Amino acid sequence: MKEEKKDKSKKKKIIGKVIKKSSDKTIKIEIRMIKYDMVYKKRIILSKKFLVHDEKNEAKAGDKVLVIESRPLSKLKRWRLEKIVEKAK
Repeated sequence: MKEEKKDKSKKKKIIGKVIKKSSDKTIKIEIRMIKYDMVYKKRIILSKKFLVHDEKNEAKAGDKVLVIESRPLSKLKRWRLEKIVEKAK
């Protein structure tokens, strides 16, 4: 029987869109979340931006990427690029 390797890592993974190619080996991504206001019954779109370490400089603006939590790589970079989910058109 084949044994499947399970990911026992407790590191967070998020999917976001690349909004800027900052400098060498760094990209800026934005994630969007939808929250519902209970009083006014409206949708609120929240966004958060992160700096991500891109070792191979392969992501470009507009790409949809999967990033994983890592140790602090610089003052603001705490995420690294796992893979590109969808290329920009």
